[in-house]
Parts: sequence; structure tokens; C-alpha cells
Amino acid sequence: MTRRFIQQLSDGDAVEDAYLVADKQLRANRNGNLFLQVELRDRTGSITGRLWNATEHLFRCFEVSDFVNVRGKVQLFQGALQMILTNLERAAPEKLELADFLPHTQYNVAELWSNLRTKLMRLENPHLRALAECFLMDRDFEQSYCRAPAGIRNHHAFIGGLLEHVVTLLEVAERILPLYPTLDRDLLMMGIFLHDVGKVRELSYARTFGYSDEGQLIGHIVIGVEMLDDKVARVPDLTSEPFPTELLLRLKHMIVSHHGEYAFGSPKLPMTPEAIALHHLDNLDAKVHSFTRDIREDRNTTAAWTQYNPATQRRLFKGCVEGSDPVYSPTLEAVE
Repeated sequence: MTRRFIQQLSDGDAVEDAYLVADKQLRANRNGNLFLQVELRDRTGSITGRLWNATEHLFRCFEVSDFVNVRGKVQLFQGALQMILTNLERAAPEKLELADFLPHTQYNVAELWSNLRTKLMRLENPHLRALAECFLMDRDFEQSYCRAPAGIRNHHAFIGGLLEHVVTLLEVAERILPLYPTLDRDLLMMGIFLHDVGKVRELSYARTFGYSDEGQLIGHIVIGVEMLDDKVARVPDLTSEPFPTELLLRLKHMIVSHHGEYAFGSPKLPMTPEAIALHHLDNLDAKVHSFTRDIREDRNTTAAWTQYNPATQRRLFKGCVEGSDPVYSPTLEAVE
């Protein structure tokens, strides 16, 4: 049977297929009866599934990151599609095509990596170019950097997302740098490459997107500084000179300040021109990507606005649909 992906499902569709479990919860309704709520995922997106009259035994029969075979029906509820399940059982992964279950960058990864290498090898500063080479010659690092997502939910949350995000930032930087001649071009380009490098170890992305133990305990900012220190120690082997102390401090500062604000988890505020440029470029790409994705993936084709997104604290305007009311009432957002 040909697989139907989640983005192809419509209200009223009968479903009998396999999905990846991204989350599971056993809940009780107002009458105290248990029901199972699962987030089912494939490479095109996710959908909430609910199975009424569930048992604790069924809940324990599978785990997050397992594959499950489900049977049920798609239903439109409060403007969003959900799946009402009548059966759920664990599926054997060896019988499934794993590429069907994790979202992937739409771009050619080999071409993205080649683009990245070319830009970094054009750096004129010999210390920064040698530092880039220390990363690029590491095959294990290359494999991780090419597969890692840039996040688990908010932006570029797909295989190859980190690489796509960074290459986009490098492209944007090359276009705006002529407008800001006081910026250190090589420093900004290297800072862009390094700002999220710790995510190759912070995130886990074998079947579902989540955090590694190291990621939970330390986070990608600290991991990124550690990875930088490790590679900097090898640069003198290529240059026969010690890595400049101030240059290293500026790179570390770009890593630890790129979130831009303390409220966003930034240990330091940007305090150099290159650091503030990095922060705003990073934020621009993340936000534009998230807005575009939310509009593209919204399943309600009859509404001019997307569903309210708690992460961005807003609805997004998709455009007026024929026959729909173009007036948006902000009071609806407050009620929800």
C-alpha cells in the first residue's frame, strides 16, 4: 500500500499506517476514564492521535521514538486535524523506510557542505582559515554537522537543518558586508559557522528530535566553546604560530552572546559589532523560516489566519480566502 504522509491527510480520511511516536501521554477525562494521547510524526509533519478507553498496559507497550501501526480516522477539531484511533500497536522498524519519518532539508546536503567549505576556505585571516580547516577535515564532525537539525521544534527542525541555516546566514552576510565596511568579514563569517556548532552534540536526531544528556546538562553554547577550544589547540600544527588570544576571545564571545538577550538564554549580551550582527542575522533567518513554515503547514485551507502559535504568541496572516471573513478579531487570541 502506498504511504500517505501526514500533510496529505484530510478531514474524514480513514488511516491505517505506521508513524513515529514523538510524544505520548496517558490522561483522564472528566469522568476519570483514561485515554491515550500521542504525537505521531512522519517526515512531512505531526498530528495528535487520541485513543479512548486506553489502559496503562497499552501505554507501557511502546515508548517515545518507537514506531507504531495505527488505525483510525482523521477529524477536524477546533480548526486543526487530529486522528481518532481505534487501534495502536508497536511496529517493527526493520520493515519500515526510516527516511519516511524524519523531516529533511529540501536542499542537496553535499552541495550545501561544498558551499560551506568554499566560503570558509576563502577566509583571508590565516588563523581563522586554519581553524576552519581543523573542523572541516574532521570526518565525524562533518557527518554530524550535515545531519543535525538547528532545533527540535522552533526553526530548521529537520535533518540537515543546521547546515542549511548556517549556509543561508553566510550567504546573507556576504550580501550585507559591503554595506558595513567596519565589520571584520572573516570574524563574522567564522562566528556564523561556529555559533550553533555545539548543537551537533546537544541534540539527538536518530529517530526523533530531542536533547542528549550532554545537551540537557550543559547546552550547545558551552559545548560550542569546548569544541572551539579543542580545535584551536590544533591550529598551530597548521600555522606554526599560536592562535591569537584576542581573536579567540572574540570568537567565544560570539558563541556565548548570539542569543542576544539574557531572557533568551544568552550568558552575555553582544558587545562587539560582529557579535550584534551575528545575533540579528541569526534571529532574522530563524523567524522568517518559522513564519514561512507555519503558514505553509497550516491545514485549515478555509481560514485567512493560521492557528495561534504559543511559541510566537500570535496568529499569522495567510491571505484572504474567498468566502472567508478578512477581519481578524484579536479577542479570539486572548480567549484561546
